[in-house]
Amino acid sequence: MHEKLVREGNSVYEIDEECVRRKEKLKSRQDEHGKQPKRGEVRK
Repeated sequence: MHEKLVREGNSVYEIDEECVRRKEKLKSRQDEHGKQPKRGEVRK
């Protein structure tokens, strides 16, 4: 597992780098193919 710790003041956050990569990959696919229509919305 690849994780990154981020310290902000008294708080510490754990970032899952694999999850971030998956989300970026999904977003880039959506940008390439156009946004998915919202539920109930019809594409023209």
